[in-house]
Amino acid sequence: MRTRVLIALSLLLGSSTVFAAPECTTADKSTWQDQEKFQAQLKEQGYKINKFKVTKGNCYEIYGFDKDGKKVEIYHDPVTGKAVKTEYH
Repeated sequence: MRTRVLIALSLLLGSSTVFAAPECTTADKSTWQDQEKFQAQLKEQGYKINKFKVTKGNCYEIYGFDKDGKKVEIYHDPVTGKAVKTEYH
């Protein structure tokens, strides 16, 4: 029984890093793309943004739908605009 509990705990602790938000940049915020313009560019590409925020890891994070209508959560580098991590739900 004790072994099972230890295995379960190690699996939970090991998997917690899988869901961690990425670190996108350490660049000064003066070099970041304008948030509203960035969102407008994504919308022009067909994305529907339900929620937009800046993460603790200095990413632009969006929750919404991609151009194919799939529910998505995407982390972007705010300097380059490049998608750093994409999760489909």
